[in-house]
Amino acid sequence: MHELGVVFHIIKIVEEVAAENQLTEVESVTLELGEVSGVIESYLQNCWQWAVKKRSAILKDAVLKVETVPAVTYCEDCRKIYGTVEHGKLCPHCGSANTYLQRGNEFQIKEISAC
Repeated sequence: MHELGVVFHIIKIVEEVAAENQLTEVESVTLELGEVSGVIESYLQNCWQWAVKKRSAILKDAVLKVETVPAVTYCEDCRKIYGTVEHGKLCPHCGSANTYLQRGNEFQIKEISAC
């Protein structure tokens, strides 16, 4: 379960931002999580709830909000985009495999809300 390591990394970044901005308490952290990022949201939430209570006074009551970013693939042959999860690597418009993931594998902190 790599989600615990991911949570520890998020906590570290948020604590650094909090220190730089002299925050005393963080209410919530909003993440953008790509649909094909490989991170399982339910595991992430469970790890978050455990870790913030054990490891961070400033985050102990913080809520983790997750916004899912849909996976979209671009076809270089027909220049169309399509849903990656529904169709995979092969373009449903022309059948080409000359495609690449445009978005949907990101994992980033979007917002930190504090008191």
